[in-house]
Amino acid sequence: MAAIFAARGGADTILLERTRDGGRKILISGGGRCNVLPSRLDETRYVTDSSPNTLRKILRSWPLAEQIAFFERDVGIPLEEEVESAKLFPASHKARDVRDGLIDLARRSGVTFRFDTRVTDIRRDGTRWQVMVDHGDPLEADAVIIATGGLSVPNTGSDGSGLTILKSLGHTMHPTYAALTPLCTDDTRYAELAGISLRVTLTSTSAAHRATASGGFLFTHRGYSGPSVLNVSHVPVRARAEAAIDASLAVQWTKHDDAAWSALLQPHGSRQVSSVVRHELPDRLAEVLMAQAQVDPTRKLAELTREERRRLIDTLVRGPLPWNGDEGYKKAEVMGGGVRLSEIDPRTMASRVQDGLYLCGEVLDAFGPIGGYNFYWAWATGRAAGMAAADQ
Repeated sequence: MAAIFAARGGADTILLERTRDGGRKILISGGGRCNVLPSRLDETRYVTDSSPNTLRKILRSWPLAEQIAFFERDVGIPLEEEVESAKLFPASHKARDVRDGLIDLARRSGVTFRFDTRVTDIRRDGTRWQVMVDHGDPLEADAVIIATGGLSVPNTGSDGSGLTILKSLGHTMHPTYAALTPLCTDDTRYAELAGISLRVTLTSTSAAHRATASGGFLFTHRGYSGPSVLNVSHVPVRARAEAAIDASLAVQWTKHDDAAWSALLQPHGSRQVSSVVRHELPDRLAEVLMAQAQVDPTRKLAELTREERRRLIDTLVRGPLPWNGDEGYKKAEVMGGGVRLSEIDPRTMASRVQDGLYLCGEVLDAFGPIGGYNFYWAWATGRAAGMAAADQ
């Protein structure tokens, strides 16, 4: 996106890409369908340790409606809404169409591509930049845009080299961490539930952070995944990194709150506890949760003590979820942390540390939930950086 708008602004634009084809995170996003954008944007769902006001200014630089129009008009990709998840996909549901469409538009705009090219360093040489590459002579440039991504899914090409270069150029970083990543557990009761999926509300709390998310939840052989897990995972990840501060996970396993469960568990004839709980939850999960609450599933509702009913409702509405780790950057959809937003101009993405340097995307200290939010950030920051660099 940065290259497209730099070239459109009249700049002689070269895109250096370390892989042989580029855009690999686009190809794997949305299960290969590419969730291009959210259909609705909630600015409060972004996470940053920088100024929220600066973050909002950046997000509003290219409104959602204009981004949608760009993809449909300029890239030539009709978008289709998945109403339940509030996500926008290409109508073809093929991520490759998005990646190829952007590359084609960049070429039509005048961008020169150099694939299989790794940037090893960037140095200031008087009023110009020297861009060092692993094979060939250095390139000279009036302006450089760093759009290297962070540390997530390194096999797509994002190995953190851009962050290293930015540090060497004087930029400071908020601590980086894996975000939107699956969580792990060594609790055998939950490992045996692998394959079970359902919708839950999950809350994670630490001494410094808190996050709540509703959505899909999946038991895996290593722990937990699904949108609700990914969207709160940064809290336990950061807690582990910050001097082993612990973080708790609590699950509301159904849409029912305390009052609703209390009504369902009122004495009713000869009904057993298990029949009520299994009616609302997958059988194997229901068994685990009743055992966790120390309630005999064969007990009749009329036989439950007040304390047993309270324990069961607590488990069903805010049950503790054991965890002991995460899948890290290998499975993380995005990196949290990065360059402080105070070190860039929010209108142009220009570095406040180095003249002629522009930053966009994942290297900046901000990320959003799954659902197209991080593409929105990439598109908006890339466009701003490209337009401003062309005016350099």
